[in-house]
Amino acid sequence: MRTRNQLTDFVLLSLFVALIFLLGLTPLGLIPLGFCNVTLLCIPVAVGTMHLGWKRGLLLGLSFGATSFTSAMLHPSALVGTLMGASMAYMTIMTFLPRLCVPLVIWGVYSLLRNKQKHVAVAVAAACGSLTNTVLYLGLMLLFYILCGIDNAAVLTAIGATAGGAGPAEAIAAAIICPPVLAAVSKIRR
Repeated sequence: MRTRNQLTDFVLLSLFVALIFLLGLTPLGLIPLGFCNVTLLCIPVAVGTMHLGWKRGLLLGLSFGATSFTSAMLHPSALVGTLMGASMAYMTIMTFLPRLCVPLVIWGVYSLLRNKQKHVAVAVAAACGSLTNTVLYLGLMLLFYILCGIDNAAVLTAIGATAGGAGPAEAIAAAIICPPVLAAVSKIRR
């Protein structure tokens, strides 16, 4: 029975990784709001972390980072391209570190709240994970712009737009989508 559970977990992990790459490297993972895009990449990381645990969640966060890194290399935005030109190391840290922190925050919040009301715990943990990604990614971008001596006015504008639009929208989307998806995955597992 243990081998069967391990195989099921491996298959689920593989499916979540595939979903992360599908969402990250195609337009399917973005909801355009006009002034910004809302990314859905935190959702498979959140569901996978809460279902499979924080260790496998780190693999999902690493996949999220790899997807972001690949996307930045293939189609860099003006902000990421500028930082990449100044320091490839900073750009690499900026794309991986926040995504590795996401499953740790999700697991921590979920572990604290899941004994009270599981549905609420899932929603709050998913929203916290999404906000962690937004805050750390943009915060590191600003820090690295300052360290490289690059004019950071554009980054401050992006932070303002994201703080007012995409960040909260991503957190709300994660909070709404994750509970029914996690319930469905748990039901299938049983």
